[in-house]
Amino acid sequence: MTLFLLVLLAALVFEYINGFHDTANAIATVVSTKVLTPRAAIALAAAMNLVGALAGTAVAKTISSGLVDATAVNMLTVLCALLSAIVWGLFTWWLGLPSSSSHALIGGLCGAAIATVRGNWAVLIWSANDAKGASVGLWPKVVLPMFSSPLLGFIGGALLMWLLTIMLRTVTPRIVNLIFGKAQLLSAAFMGFGHGSNDAQKTMGIITLALFTGTTSGAFKDLPEWASFLRVPEFKGIPLWVVITCALTMAAGTAAGGWRIIRTMGHKMVKLQPVQGFAAETTAATILYVTASIGVPVSTTHVISTSIMGVGASKRLSAVKWGVVERIIWAWVLTLPITGLLGYSLVRLLHAFGA
Repeated sequence: MTLFLLVLLAALVFEYINGFHDTANAIATVVSTKVLTPRAAIALAAAMNLVGALAGTAVAKTISSGLVDATAVNMLTVLCALLSAIVWGLFTWWLGLPSSSSHALIGGLCGAAIATVRGNWAVLIWSANDAKGASVGLWPKVVLPMFSSPLLGFIGGALLMWLLTIMLRTVTPRIVNLIFGKAQLLSAAFMGFGHGSNDAQKTMGIITLALFTGTTSGAFKDLPEWASFLRVPEFKGIPLWVVITCALTMAAGTAAGGWRIIRTMGHKMVKLQPVQGFAAETTAATILYVTASIGVPVSTTHVISTSIMGVGASKRLSAVKWGVVERIIWAWVLTLPITGLLGYSLVRLLHAFGA
């Protein structure tokens, strides 16, 4: 039971960090275009994160049972996965790099699971079909979306911006800014909703995995009656208290803000106007909403970053500061292997000390 409480604490810390780490993803464009003040933008993002987090559980089910063999996972596995994701999240936040909290958690879970079964890679679900015939596993749910979602973000952002440019070619810049200054309030709210609907569910999934592990291992067998809500004998749904707790924690983290990454996303990468911010946010939020509805844990960071790049590149390639982009891409590339190694190393280290 003590180990589960540590897992729960680590999960909430991760969710809080995810909130302020990825706040920039939801609000950087609306802040950089000066449509909202940072304080107002954070309040909007926090509220919409909360609404989005309560909107569904498809991504949570993927994390809890669709990536690794849940029967081979124990409470220590989950704890080490969370710790590796927390370390990477804080490190990249300190550097001001918008890395993926999603991939940090998935990488940590995979590495920790492999270490738990003493190097047996069969614990990872690469590609399979669930009881309903839907595809599950790392290939369809993580690897393919890791490449396709940024590409969709870049192309979608560039295409939407190109269409808006054609439609608005006879409208004065003052009127364009006036219209999209208002429209961007809607796109920023949609972005916050998309962020919450995708990212908050990942922690819901990891907590449910811990509950299932504690139930099947017998760790919860002596719980008093009032604590019976902790028992999760099978994966039929995500407990309501988990959904509410994760939603509130992410909203609180979002309210704390993430100023280092906001500067990178909103100012250093591309200089944006309201119409460009609208195009980037609308593109990214649409991708996040669609993928969340089908249970694909897409990186909010990857999608909004490439949408911003696509919007900037639609005007001219030199509008994007490619040196900053290169640093961001390196953070993307390194996230899965580094967190996987961290998760693996933490489990082996604790095993060496008799855990």
